[in-house]
This record gives sequence, C-alpha cells and structure tokens, in this order.
Amino acid sequence: MLKTHKCGELRTHHVGQQVTLAGWVHRRRDHGGLIFIDLRDRWGIVQVVCDAAISEEAHRVADRVRSEYVIQVVGDVRARPEGLVNPALATGEIEVVAHKVTILNPSRTPPFYISEDQPVDEALRLRYRYLDLRRPRMQRNLILRDKIISYIRDYLHERDFVEIETPILIKSTPEGARDYIVPSRVHPGRFYALPQSPQQLKQLLMVAGFERYFQIARCFRDEDLRADRQPEFTQLDLEMSFVDRDDILDLIEGLFIGLVEAMEPETGKRLKFKPFPRLTYEEAMARYGTDKPDLRFGMEMVDLTDLLAQSEFRVFSATAADGGQIKGIRVPGCGNYTRRELDELTAFAQKQGAKGLVWLIRTGDGMRSPVAKFLTPGEIEGVVERMSLEPGDLGLVVADRPDMVAQVLGQLRLEMGQRLGLMDPDELAFVWIVDFPLYEWDEDEERWTAMHHPFTSALDEDWKYLQPGPDYDPGKAKAKAYDIVCNGWEVGGGSIRIHRRDQQALMFDVLGITPEEAQAQFGHMLEAFEYGAPPHGGIAPGIDRLVAILAGEHNIREVIAFPKTAQATDLMTGAPSPVSQEQLDELHICLKLEE
Repeated sequence: MLKTHKCGELRTHHVGQQVTLAGWVHRRRDHGGLIFIDLRDRWGIVQVVCDAAISEEAHRVADRVRSEYVIQVVGDVRARPEGLVNPALATGEIEVVAHKVTILNPSRTPPFYISEDQPVDEALRLRYRYLDLRRPRMQRNLILRDKIISYIRDYLHERDFVEIETPILIKSTPEGARDYIVPSRVHPGRFYALPQSPQQLKQLLMVAGFERYFQIARCFRDEDLRADRQPEFTQLDLEMSFVDRDDILDLIEGLFIGLVEAMEPETGKRLKFKPFPRLTYEEAMARYGTDKPDLRFGMEMVDLTDLLAQSEFRVFSATAADGGQIKGIRVPGCGNYTRRELDELTAFAQKQGAKGLVWLIRTGDGMRSPVAKFLTPGEIEGVVERMSLEPGDLGLVVADRPDMVAQVLGQLRLEMGQRLGLMDPDELAFVWIVDFPLYEWDEDEERWTAMHHPFTSALDEDWKYLQPGPDYDPGKAKAKAYDIVCNGWEVGGGSIRIHRRDQQALMFDVLGITPEEAQAQFGHMLEAFEYGAPPHGGIAPGIDRLVAILAGEHNIREVIAFPKTAQATDLMTGAPSPVSQEQLDELHICLKLEE
C-alpha cells in the first residue's frame, strides 16, 4: 500500500507517530515558508504542514502542487497549537508535518470546484461525472447506498432468503413499458430483451422450490423519464412461497423500520408512523386525491357533494347532476390571503385542469366567498361543519369529474403543504396502499389493461367478476396488490401472484390475450404452473428511490454513480452512439432513419 493510514482516521492518539498518506489535494494555502495542504481521501481530510524550516524538499514539492493533484506525504502527526483546532474536521485536533511529498500524478484544473459544494450545471456534472463523484456530498450518497444494500442483504439472509441472479438477456414479453431489445448475431432476425424486472423468473424460482428468493436486480425500461426514473435502475426483487399479503407487508415493514432507525445517526431521518398505516386505494383517492399520498400532514379532501347538490350556485348543482363531485380542503390560518394570492391559487388549479376554484374564508361572524350569496345558511353551516373550518381558515373547493377533482385538489394540497412548511424533510411517513383495482379501462384502445401486471391475483372473492356469467364485471375486481409509499414517492409495489393455470387463463382472457398469444408469449410460465406451483407473492422496492429519500435528495440521479440524463443519454461516454456498418452487417440489421 502507498499509505499506512487513511486521511480521515488520524486523531490525537496518533500524535508522535510517523505516517504515510496518499490522496488528493483538496485545498492549498501558501504562507511563504509554510504551505498548508488539506489532503483528502475517501475517509476524510487532514491538514498537512509543509514547513521549509523542517524539510526544504517537502516545501519545494508542495510549492508545485495544485488542487486535485494526487500526492503521497510522509510525516509526523502532531497536535495543533492551542487556538488553532478546527472543530469542522474530524481530524481537526491534529496535523501532519511533512518530511517528504511526492507527486504521484498532476491534475488539470477541474471544470468546477471539487472542494466547495456550490451549484454546478447538471450537464457539466454528468459530463465529468468522475470528478463530480469526488465531491463530499456524492461520496456520502454512494457510501450510504452501499450501507443500505448491505443492511438489506443481512436482514434477508437472517430470514432464510437466498440471493439468486437471473439473466439479463431474456425473452421480450408485454409487461407495460417498452423493452430494450438486443439483436442476436447467432440467430438472425431474433432478439433478446433486457428485463423490465425479473417478474417471470422469480415466479419460476418459486415453482423451483426455493421459497424465499431475493436479488439486488438491475432493470431496464424504455420509457419517458422523470426525476425518479432512469432507463436502467436497481430494485430489491423479492419473492416468497406459501404466504399471503400480510406476510409480505410485515416483512418489508420490519425491514424499512430497522433500516431507517439504523441509518438515523447518519441521515437524521426519523419515522412518523410505526407501524405503518394501511389505506385502500379507494380511501387514498378519496382523502388525498392520489395513490401516492404524502402523510406528513393532514389537509384531507372532504366530500361536499350531498350538501351542495341542490345549491343555487349553478356550477355545484350541475356538476352533481352530471355525476361529478364537489370536494374541498381546509387550509388552516390562510384566511388572510389577499385577492391576488387567491387569484394565483385559482390559476394554479386551472393549470392542473380545473375549470375554476371556489374559495371560502371563515371569518369571526360568518363566511366570505364569491359564492356565499348563492348558498343558504344551512348549506354554509354544513360546509363549515364538514370541513371543520375555524375563524381564519381558508377553504378551497373544486367541482368537476371525480378524476379531475382528485387531480386538482391533490396538487393544491401539496402546494399548500409546501407553502405552510408542513413537509418536514427529516420525517418519513411510510404508508401501505392496498386493494387496488385489478384492471384499468383504456379509453383509447377500448379494452381492459392490467393495473399492475398480468400475473397479479384477484382477491379470492373477486374471481367471479372474471368468469363468464351474470357476475362478470372486470371493473369490480380488486387485486391482491400493494404499494409502499413514502412522502409522496412510490417506493415499491408488489402483489400475490396467480399460481394456477386456469386463473391465469381468466386474466389473459379479460386482457384480450388469446390462448395462442398466451402460449407464444408466456408458454413457459403456463406450463410451469402445471407442475405444482405453490401460492406465492412478492414485492420490488426501488433501491434508487429508497436511497434518495434517506439521503434527502429529490432526484435519483444524485444517488446513482453513472446515471443518464432526462433524455436517456450518457454525457460522459457519449452513449447512445452510432456503430459501424460492419457491426450492423454481423447482426443482420439494416437501418431505416427518418429524415
């Protein structure tokens, strides 16, 4: 080794020892006969003193070094003089007096400061990602990621799980997002797909009798990107046999509680709920307007439809008559909003798709609102009571289709929660969402699609809705599916799977997948179900999202070593890039480019 100690490990008990250090020049300060170098490695920073009176050679070399040079230092550890202790550094009570300094490699001037945590254009950071990763924040994030994954592995191994790798080159099957496909040179005109998840493979491992499987799995989806999406990402893939929903929820809840508490000294994050609350999909939509609710604060939606269905205010009565909803949220202490601020909220609601927004302000002697004159005293009293409006509170009401009401009020709730500072960044409010619909109706294609994936089981009592007969109504079927949500982010989702071929055939039939198509796409799965497939289920929390939440980052790119941009490009390597005609010929591929 070119070092005897790590820069960040030196303390007062090392005083008097000779050490050899190696790392990067974090900062350099020249005071003539004294040159101070802050030397950095992965474990921290230590101050090196190059004193010409002690070692002319070390001082001469130190005069040549600059930021980000890689150097080796041989010197003695001594206590810092009284009054010069640096409490901001873990090594701040000592310094290393250099006898010898060796330049192992010089460095060009970096395109941004490594030693300062200042905002840098993201494109520049991604172009020089290897430099960006030297910055303390990025190193903390990736080291935290390693600790989280290590904790997960230990937790699951203690509970008899087996870690098994599954193939990256698999068969392309319809699973929701677009596949990344890989041409086969050996089999012209045929393609592999990169796995969107190991869904089928982990189910087959249950058929194989492993009973408890997990994998820190790489997954690939060719979809439009957002802050919490990447074309390739990592998830904890997990499957168990002979279980039902609550067994999996209890396992993952125990994992997350233990993980957050174990990391709290490092992250400062704490749990709001223990145990985690459970909401049905219908409850979440009714109360928060989303199946990914942020439960760090209240401000729940309140249904006013029955109270205002006969109102003289035409918008309310007409909406109710057309099967729409009238709902509102109480915003505490905002009754002093100016007309300009109220107009801004109206514009915000309209940007979300609302036709308009009704505001109500509870005053000491009644209610102030543009629609108050259209409401009877009984209607006003009912609204005040149901919304729990106190003097000084603001009520925001939307009347529209149920989906639009949920969208607009859900976003208004988050906006007001943000404005009022109700989202404590160090508080983690985990919640389970259960009993999702099994299917969604696709208006464009006029057919049913699987809300999760086509291997999700219906509730035991809801299989009747999939069978031909008087009860047939796929829209009524609920799924044995569940999501784990934290602070408005979906952290993971899973389900109890279908393990019988006859039930899988019912699922495919509703989806419009013919027996011939099912055999062509999923024949290996259907055949496996005939060889004693056990009841099983699983879940796949996203590692990137979980790490981002614990690291306090709002974008998963901040916790991935080499991420892609929002356009799915790699600015560092230039991927995706053209390939030679020779390579295309080997793969029997002819390009047809749109002009």
